[in-house]
Amino acid sequence: MKINPVKISKQAIEEIKNIQQNKNIPEGYKLRIGIKGGVGCAGVNYVIGFDQPTEFDNEFEMDGVPVIVDKRHTMFLIGVKLDFYNGSDAKGFRFSKSENLS
Repeated sequence: MKINPVKISKQAIEEIKNIQQNKNIPEGYKLRIGIKGGVGCAGVNYVIGFDQPTEFDNEFEMDGVPVIVDKRHTMFLIGVKLDFYNGSDAKGFRFSKSENLS
């Protein structure tokens, strides 16, 4: 059994489903969570988007949302939390290193 290395908050799940329904995401596309950039002093940048799975991906489902993660990115995503913030000062997805998911 595969375990998704990323935790996704309820707020993020709701926004992802909203995007899937309202932004004409093509059939067969899944939420891709990954990294971009080096792993040196600056660390990595986390990225999300919708994409088709490849043979190099692990596939998961979280609360009805199909998720894909490149197998090479898995170790960098363990313990990462994806949340959605919708405040008066900003709105958007954000990543954090956290074991606690609210």
